[in-house]
Order: sequence, then structure tokens, then C-alpha cells
Amino acid sequence: MKVYESKDIRNVGVVGHGDSGKTTLTAGLLFTAGASNRLLRVDEGNTITDFDEEEIQRKITISTAVAVAEWKKAKVNLLDTPGYNIFINDTRASLLAADAALVLVDGVAGVEVQTEKVWQFANEFRLPRAIVVNKLDRERSEFTRALESIQEIFGRAAVPIQIPIGAERDFKGVVDLIRMKAYTYTPDGDGKGVEGEIPASLADGARKAQEALVEMVAEGNDALMEEFFDKGTLQPEQIVEGLRSGVREQRIFPVLCSSALHNIGADLIHNFIVENLPSPAEREPVTAQVDGKEADCKIAESGLPSLFVFKTTADPFAGRITYFKVMSGIVKNDANLQNVERGTQERLAHLSIPQGKTLQPVTELHAGDIGAVAKLKDTLTGDTLAEKGLNVVYPPVKLSEPSIAFAIEAKSRNDEDRMGNAVHRILEEDQSLRFYRDPQTREFLLAGAGQQHVEIVVSRLKKRYSVDVTLKAPKIPYRETIRGTADVQGRHKKQTGGHGQFGDCWIKMMPLERGANFEFVNEIFGGAIPKNFIPAVEKGILEAATNGFLAGYPMVDFKVVLYDGSYHDVDSSELAFKLAARKAFKAAMQQAKPALLEPIMNVEIQAPVEFAGDLMGDLNGRRGRISGMDTKGSTQFIRAQVPMAEMLNYQNDLTAMTQGRASFTMEFDHYDFVPQLQAEKIIAAAKAAKTGEEEEEE
Repeated sequence: MKVYESKDIRNVGVVGHGDSGKTTLTAGLLFTAGASNRLLRVDEGNTITDFDEEEIQRKITISTAVAVAEWKKAKVNLLDTPGYNIFINDTRASLLAADAALVLVDGVAGVEVQTEKVWQFANEFRLPRAIVVNKLDRERSEFTRALESIQEIFGRAAVPIQIPIGAERDFKGVVDLIRMKAYTYTPDGDGKGVEGEIPASLADGARKAQEALVEMVAEGNDALMEEFFDKGTLQPEQIVEGLRSGVREQRIFPVLCSSALHNIGADLIHNFIVENLPSPAEREPVTAQVDGKEADCKIAESGLPSLFVFKTTADPFAGRITYFKVMSGIVKNDANLQNVERGTQERLAHLSIPQGKTLQPVTELHAGDIGAVAKLKDTLTGDTLAEKGLNVVYPPVKLSEPSIAFAIEAKSRNDEDRMGNAVHRILEEDQSLRFYRDPQTREFLLAGAGQQHVEIVVSRLKKRYSVDVTLKAPKIPYRETIRGTADVQGRHKKQTGGHGQFGDCWIKMMPLERGANFEFVNEIFGGAIPKNFIPAVEKGILEAATNGFLAGYPMVDFKVVLYDGSYHDVDSSELAFKLAARKAFKAAMQQAKPALLEPIMNVEIQAPVEFAGDLMGDLNGRRGRISGMDTKGSTQFIRAQVPMAEMLNYQNDLTAMTQGRASFTMEFDHYDFVPQLQAEKIIAAAKAAKTGEEEEEE
């Protein structure tokens, strides 16, 4: 493939709700541009951008893939992104490499939850965008209804530049409202329409739609507005110029029509991308850190080369593959660049252009272009590479924390030995995952955006690295505390041959506020206990508190005051006072009204408004407390505090309640008392488990 200058490059994120046809549209655009030799199908598992085994099996996009189409002397880098909420973090991170977006809307369903979410991402990165109403060939699809949904959510700036010819299975082409021409297509053809006159049945509708377009184009331009008021319309070339500037200024969001499945409208989408969407060089500057200070950096071919890594994949054969966007200068094959933050040198051997999983060698890449390179030593997603002496750092995306964690356990000793390394290889690829050991339950936990997200990691561990693991719901990290006070003695006396053991202490125990953990106060006076034994008393209480009293969970939020005791000149020792303190702890717990605490999570749910009532009823049934609600467009945001124990299977339940149209995030907030009924069950289960363990040991 030839080398392209910045002005001839278009980086376009193809985004939208899951199953809106992003991968199918990408396949059609590639075929129409001659980048593939036939129209590839998701259901056949052979598309260029859904190449991962899990994607082929599940028929969904899990991770962003990049593919290249050449159209009218321009290079179009298409980023085919995930649309399901549990993989949406990857979409957000990948849009850092885009300069514009095509937002797909299902012609049947209209704007959906994730459509609004990706629109927010585009707003965040200030991306010019167009909307493609797709699947207009489907039964019950209706362009007018979809457009109403779009304008209700995104406003009247979303204005059609095309209207469809035919509906449902009779959808066969589009009317171009700029040039007022009709384009008809052969279903499953090469995506190139035949130009003709507008059908008489659509003439009036096309004229009214063009008037709305002209009015919107004229609104943001004084000269065009004057022309519009004077003549009542604009010439096609004026509409083109006004539309181009309106799109780039994000004043206008053109609406196009397509059937990705039958490749209808692909050529006009390509034309729109090349003519109206900005090149990287035309985008506003990127805010970066230069020499430790914030500065605006324009994407330009002049200057020293630098690049930003927006994605990493782990291939079991090729190793780590790094995807990047050139931010300045010209990066040449075999260039030696410095990882600015890590301070290490990297050699870019075999510089490539990604075409799905295939890497096509290239000699150089200009500013704004997207490339890939294999086997970098230290570089990961979010890193900046630059010529030595250029101290620039481009900011990575901050991803939301995982919403659900599962305990992960190797099936065999051999799997256990290799599990850590394999999981960390996958973590390099997906930065929205977390892998850690819970210090209380001693389980390894794998946390992700949802159950399916974590299950895919487990499947990849087996297929890529031959590591077999099982998933279990994590143990809830309960805590124990006290509600009352106690004043007790702990006395340890043991006489054996030779020296005996003697330790005696009096303590008061009282509760502290949530989160205070533990406080030890020494009020011994007059040498009732020698100073060198006092730390042993504190240590004995802490060791006893670690194993709790009710159900074996750590004890927190309590205060111990050591105020009296006695000792023996010969028989007293640190060990004796530690054992005395343990006895004092157990005696105090009998008096101090011990209680169980459970983790309470902050939960935020995004769902279509029509599900709000059911969701709030469900949260109440999970002992949740609703803390707030907001409505944005057709999306309801519900905030609640819910015990962690009630949220372990929430992902599956939420999917079932909302037909997969809702998402949620969850993070720890605080600990609170477990209601008596639940506490009794937890204590009984803990005692039964302990009895079982003791019987096994015997």
C-alpha cells in the first residue's frame, strides 16, 4: 500500500449499539473500495475486523479492529468498535485514535442505550460525526420513525442528507438531497449505485427534506444565510461547502441511509467520509504534557516523530502487537524511539498497516496515520513513544473500574504455575480488567465489566495459553465489629516443670465509628504491667481480632483500653501476655454485642426509561436504597446503594430484565450492619464450613 500524507487520511470510528451492523457495514465499505475480493459476512465468521475466535463464535465485536480502504485518492482507516456495554471501554479507548465517527442506528429500534453512550464519547473527544440509519431492509424498519428517535435525543442538528427509496425488503437505494439525484443498487452487489432521477412518488418528500437541510446549513454561516433569505435556497456547491464546515464544527450531524447486509449505500458513505470528515491535520490541537507542562500539540508532519499507543493485543505466536497513531513527524521503518515515561528505547522493526489481523508492511507513516508493530519490549497501551529529545506525553483515557469480580481457580498444579503469566498477558491487552488477591479471603479475583467479559478471558486462557481455570462467585469480605462495651480480665497461668507462664490484663472494649478500624490505649500506671509486655497485649488482641468471634471474619472499628493487670517476676513473658490478651478478647466479645458488617456498593444503572419501575422494584428486593435518579433523553440513570452479597448475579438478571439494553457500574462505598436474619445464616454457614474443615483434617 502506498504512503499517504496527513491531508489524505481519514480516521473514522464506526460506533453504535450492539448489533446495529457496524462490522457488516465495515465489511461492505472494504469490499466496495476493493480491499476485499467479496462481500464478507458476520454469520459466516470471515469478516476482516471480527477475526478473534471468541468474536466468530459469539457473533459480536469484543475488541476494536482496524482496517484500511482506499477511496478517491484518500486512505480511510476504519475502526470497527464493540457496541455491547460490557466491552464499551474498548470503544472509548480506541476513539482516541479517531478523528471522526460514523454512529450507526438500527432502522427498527432507533436510538438505543449504547448509541447514547458512544455519542457521549464522541462529545468527550469532540469528534465530528455522521449518523447512518442502517438495516433499512429489515421487516418493521422505518426511516421516519428512526429519524424522530434520533432528533429527539440528539436534536435538530441531526439532519438527513439522504432519504431511502423503498422500505423493508423493497429498500433499494437512496435520494441524495444535496445534488437531488437518486442512486439505486443491486442487493449484495459491489455497493456502487446507479445514478438516476428521483422517483415521482418521492419528489415532494425530497424537496421538503432538502429545504430542512438547506436551512440547517445556512444557519451557521452569515453569507449563506443572506443568500438563503435572498433566493430561498442554496446551490449544490454552496450546500456542499456549508455542510462540510458544519460537520467539522459539530453544528451539523448528517443522517445517511444504508443496508449494510445488502451493501446498499456504501459508495455514498465513502464519498461523505472523504469529502466532509476532517483529516488528522485539520483537527484541533491535542492537549499533552510537553517538558512537564500542559501544551496544545497540533498533528503535523513537520517536527520530530512521536506516536501514541491506543491498543495492545497479545498474540500467542506473534507476541505483543502494538497499535498506535502517529501524532507528529514521519515514523520510518526500523526507527528507534524512546518510551517517554518508562525511559526505555524501542525499535520499530517491521512497521505495518493493520488490515484486521493481517499486518501489511510499510516503509513509513505520516502524522495522523494508524500503524502497528510487533514485539516491542516495554510499551503498553497509553504510552507515548518519541524521538529522543522530544519530551511529550499524550494523555491516555481513564477507564471506569470493573463492576463485577469472580474468584478464579486453576484446575491443576500445572495450570496454577502458568496462570499468573497468562492472565497478565491478557491484562496487557484489556486494561479494563483487574487481577488481584483478596488478602482476607485469599482468593485470586478477576474483575471485569460483566460476567461475559470475565468468561471470555477464561476461554482465551484455555485456547491461547492452555491454562484451564474455573470461575466461582467470590467470597463476600464480611467484617465483624461490636455494638456495646465490655470490661473484662484476661488471665493466663500455666505451671510446668521449671518456669511457668503468667500474664494478667484488664481491658475495656468499646465500638468506634465506621472506618476507624482499631485503636489501642495504654492506661497502665504504677508498673502493674511492665512496659516491655504492653506491645504483646496489643499484638495478642490484634491476632485474635483477625480471626473474629462470630464467623471467623476480621474484627474492625473497636477500641481497647488496657488499664490494669499483674505480672510475675519469673514466669511472665511476652507470650504469656499475648495469650492473656487473647483470653481477654474472647471474654470481651461475650459482653460487647458482636455484630456482622457487610460491604455496601455504590451502583449506577443506565437503562431505557420504560424499565425504570421494574429495576427499582428489583433493587428494593435486593435490600438496596435508591439514592438518586436522572433522565437524559430516553435513558434513565438510577443510583443506589446495595449490599455486595445481593449483586453477585446482577449482570445476568439485568440482562434478562432489560433484554440486554441496560448496563451498570459498581464500586465499594462503605460497610454497614448485616440484618439479623441474614447474619444468622452467614454465621451458621461459617460454622458448618469450619466443622467440615476440621473433620477433613481428622
